[in-house]
Amino acid sequence: MDIRVDDLRSHEVIELIREHLEAMAPTAPPESRHALDLDGLRGPDVTLWAMWDGVELAGIGALKRLSQTHAEIKSMKTAKPYLRRGVASRLLSHMMREAKSSGYSQLSLETGSMEYFQPARALYASFGFTQCAPFGDYLEDPNSVFMTIYIDEASA
Repeated sequence: MDIRVDDLRSHEVIELIREHLEAMAPTAPPESRHALDLDGLRGPDVTLWAMWDGVELAGIGALKRLSQTHAEIKSMKTAKPYLRRGVASRLLSHMMREAKSSGYSQLSLETGSMEYFQPARALYASFGFTQCAPFGDYLEDPNSVFMTIYIDEASA
């Protein structure tokens, strides 16, 4: 599988982002949904990677710059045919390496507190992310779990 920076123009990537946003609707009230839409993901402070299996899109993940040393993980989504096949782990590993090489020393994320998001929380915990207080512009929210990791030689 090939992981590369994406320009968010392919039908496959746009469709997976749409699916990601639609999956959020039944999980939390609108004020607790923090996924970026297509315009947000195209911002100058965001880099999105797509993982391709030949011509099939396997998954996506993005980093949003918060400061010179701190970035946020956004829009991690695995395409349905690739669920439970290691796509998210490979994307996360890649993004952590890219973050470290870009000078970031901390990665943070927001995900849901509901059961639906348990696999995501378990994935991040398996990489060493720990729960933290809200960061950036986030506020305390019972529908959100905030996690962070400080990147060092052992984790990137």
